[in-house]
Amino acid sequence: MSETDFDAIVIGAGVIGAAVALSLSRAGRRVLVLDKGAEAGHGSTAGSCAIIRPYYSTLDGCALAYESHFYWRDWEAHLGTSDERGLARYVNCGCTVMKTPGNNYLTRAMDLMEEIGAPYQDWDAATLRNRLPWLSTDSYFPPRAQDDPAFGQPNGGTLPGAVFFEPGGYVTDPALAAHNLMRAAEAAGAVFRFNTAVTAIPGEGAVTGVVVDGGERIAAGIVVNVAGPHSDGINAMAGVAGDMTIRTRALRHEVAHVPAPPDPSFAEKATVFSDSDTSAYTRPERGEYLLIGSEDPYCDPPQWVDPDDFDRDFSDRWTTLVMRAGQRVPTLGVPSTARGVVELYDVSDDWIPIYDRSMRPGYYMAIGTSGNQFKNAPVVGEMMAALIDACEGGHDHDADPLGFDLNYTGRRIDLGFYSRRRTINPESSMSVLG
Repeated sequence: MSETDFDAIVIGAGVIGAAVALSLSRAGRRVLVLDKGAEAGHGSTAGSCAIIRPYYSTLDGCALAYESHFYWRDWEAHLGTSDERGLARYVNCGCTVMKTPGNNYLTRAMDLMEEIGAPYQDWDAATLRNRLPWLSTDSYFPPRAQDDPAFGQPNGGTLPGAVFFEPGGYVTDPALAAHNLMRAAEAAGAVFRFNTAVTAIPGEGAVTGVVVDGGERIAAGIVVNVAGPHSDGINAMAGVAGDMTIRTRALRHEVAHVPAPPDPSFAEKATVFSDSDTSAYTRPERGEYLLIGSEDPYCDPPQWVDPDDFDRDFSDRWTTLVMRAGQRVPTLGVPSTARGVVELYDVSDDWIPIYDRSMRPGYYMAIGTSGNQFKNAPVVGEMMAALIDACEGGHDHDADPLGFDLNYTGRRIDLGFYSRRRTINPESSMSVLG
């Protein structure tokens, strides 16, 4: 293919980059996807816990996430094609979130579910113990570091129950989901090139394409930054930070994989689980393992890193994660060997992504997504395609933010919510919860 064969270049073949490529291709654009890795979804996407859940701290976040549940439920229909590796599986086991003083006993979360029409169940402590019998309702708040003398000590209180969100669960293989999207995008005409790093986005006016390692120049009138933890560096290449009030950075994080609790009902009853009291979240893995992540408490300083140079070895945070989960699941053991994932999040200043154009014509961004946006990938692809189509057609999205109609729920989202020029959203959890 010659350099004139492409309308759009997508930088990044993670789950969101592949979804953007699919939607742009279905809209009739000739798309090239470039990724410095060896395969689709083998960067930060592969390290995702791939949790699907409708609860966020904002109305727009909840509406988008609830809509995404239906895309995963109807995954094969959304793809419209096969994959020689098979299709990623969505386990719709639901999500259980503990009611704590820190989340105001989920009163706002339930109000948001009512507003978007998402089903939920309000469980008292007795119902919680019956549904998930391996859990303790003792309170340990506030979360503490391991060297705090009060670490692991209950505070004398108990938690009143939880909320069960029915439309939720997890995708069994996040990298496979990205591969599925790649195959669907290829069927629609997209081209993927791996082991290819973008080294420059030349010029100062409208984008004309990119330069890749080796000096090759590839022409296109549209460039979309979906580079995950490398997004800020790609923006620097493009020179688009001048009017951005929200920026992104790479954050190191660890996820622990441990044997599941010994309760015989775990494989049958386990759900995704979130607990702001201990600041740990978990999800089951085939009923045999538990994946444990952090909800970013203030006692754990964030580890901002260079995405090309960071420590991939487990640290004492791995043990802290497992011990915090063990406060809620007393039968959970701490294995002698650390297993799990050390990866990066691409985090915006308020943990809400940027889905937007830029100050430079033809340059777009779907960034700040790692950590809590995996679930939204198929809808984000369609949102970005609609945004790009409108802006390329002359619409001034900065002055008149585009609206986007959700297919399943019928709600309309204001894409200005995800603007690069917004102020920090005070409703955000300022954590991986979004």
